[in-house]
Amino acid sequence: MATQKDHLIGLLLGAEEDWPQAFEQILRFVGPLNVDSTEHRIASERLTIEPFDLTDPVRTGLVIDRLAHWYFHPREWLKKAALVNGTYLLNSPFTFQSYEKHAAYCAMIRLGLKVPPTILVPYKNPVDNHRWTYTSEKYNKPFDLDLLAAELGYPLYMKPFDGGGWRGVSRVNDQNDLHSAYDDSGEMLMHLQATVDHEHFARALSIGPETMVMDFRPEEPMHQRYHVSHGFLSEGAGKQAVAVSRIVNAFFHWEFNSAEMLVAGDDVYPIDYANACPDVAVTSLHYYFPWAISALVKWSAYCLVTGRRPNVDLETHRYFEIADSERSYDERLDAYLALADEHFETERYHVWCAEHLGHLDELVAQWVSGADFDRLLVETVRATYPSHEHEQFLAHFRGLIGMWAQDQQRVGVGVKGTVGAAGGAGHPVDDAGSEPSLP
Repeated sequence: MATQKDHLIGLLLGAEEDWPQAFEQILRFVGPLNVDSTEHRIASERLTIEPFDLTDPVRTGLVIDRLAHWYFHPREWLKKAALVNGTYLLNSPFTFQSYEKHAAYCAMIRLGLKVPPTILVPYKNPVDNHRWTYTSEKYNKPFDLDLLAAELGYPLYMKPFDGGGWRGVSRVNDQNDLHSAYDDSGEMLMHLQATVDHEHFARALSIGPETMVMDFRPEEPMHQRYHVSHGFLSEGAGKQAVAVSRIVNAFFHWEFNSAEMLVAGDDVYPIDYANACPDVAVTSLHYYFPWAISALVKWSAYCLVTGRRPNVDLETHRYFEIADSERSYDERLDAYLALADEHFETERYHVWCAEHLGHLDELVAQWVSGADFDRLLVETVRATYPSHEHEQFLAHFRGLIGMWAQDQQRVGVGVKGTVGAAGGAGHPVDDAGSEPSLP
């Protein structure tokens, strides 16, 4: 008779309701897993925030964190859970706190990735510290902001060194924009970053060893930013985009992260890849939402059932040894990716999912096509948009989700989602589709 082992996933949430409900439902589809003569049962619960003793036990074997990047009390609980109790975290607060965007740029430049030229400039306004006046008068050297911008070339971008969610990001087209953006920066520490003439803006979402590269349109409203366009990158650029996203995650031991890249021909330029709380809202990802939540469930189940342990040792020397070698850029990228696949146990993960979660994709496709998912979509639309826009957006998202379901039928219900840049051409759904009206 098989022994039984229970696992608990903790969801550390803020104001989100759509993806947690989807995660909880898809996790129920997993069911008991019989692995190596043991029956594994996996459940989840939403975690509450309360005082804690540093020696308190922790029931959750794995936590998906959506709060620690801005709410410090649960962030410190996560550190305690990892260090004292061995809890597996998506994501590590240790590296996300110490490797904000600035340090992440530095690390990837060290690896030789094509990060655009970037300059850190001092604060515009005085820091709120009584030592500022003396320190700045004695040690702050005057600098010519216009000259720095001219060296990078217009247009360029000014953005916080630790930013997120497009906070404080400005496109700078000329000197007037430059000084206006710098004046508005206040006490934010800012980067100036050169832009690149590009054909595509790609956003890759990586969850464990799975990556989806999406055609991202940052100038569009949020519901239209992720364009359904499977063939938008060349084979070479698609391979690079997947590799960059996965290498970044493996280097910092991040497991649930998005990376933004400018793509010109076969060249990929990473510009933002430290996102502790990547966008997984159904009203943003729409077509890609079922893949994202399925991948999150699969990776969580894999980590718990296989006993994967967290490792706070980044082993950066292994990457730096490759960076300092005589390899070409493509050869270094392949070597970095091999380290990333080793870290994420990529081959073992896909074999394990095929053996133990082979039933999941079909159940997800059936659920997404049914009434319960439609209820979730209706609730989300009502909570997100004003009432006079409900019909428009419900038709829009029903159309995109319906297109995803049809594509799963066409390919035999395969939701691997490894390279979004591969496959046939897709297209966004017209808002004026013939979907049912809002109940």
